[in-house]
Amino acid sequence: MARRRLSSSNAEDEDVNVTPLLDVVFIMLIFFIVTSTFVREPGVEPIRPEAKTAEPQRFGTILVAIDEEGGIWLNREQVELGDVKGFVEDVMQENPRATAVVQADVSSTSRTMIEVINQIRDAGMSQIAISTKDA
Repeated sequence: MARRRLSSSNAEDEDVNVTPLLDVVFIMLIFFIVTSTFVREPGVEPIRPEAKTAEPQRFGTILVAIDEEGGIWLNREQVELGDVKGFVEDVMQENPRATAVVQADVSSTSRTMIEVINQIRDAGMSQIAISTKDA
């Protein structure tokens, strides 16, 4: 009889305390939220030109899309050319190491793409890539 009581009391003492595990999980969650960079989507998916010499790049912080009619898209909104510089400056204040990727449609003009790149450079960003697809 005494053995049964002893074994039942041991079973109660063998419960696993998960409180430290939960503390570690919450600390990791906070760390990933604080250190993550949020990508702003452009709002349209242009048909990108093909390139045989394209090199894979790290994903950019800012995506600027130029549609077939020359419309400029940032953060799911169509914007004017003059608004690009202000938008990039705001992002640079949040993240000084931000990079930009310009996605120009095959049917858009090179002039529009160059003007967008110039606006991004005028805002102080030097890391700019042009998005293409593999040929």
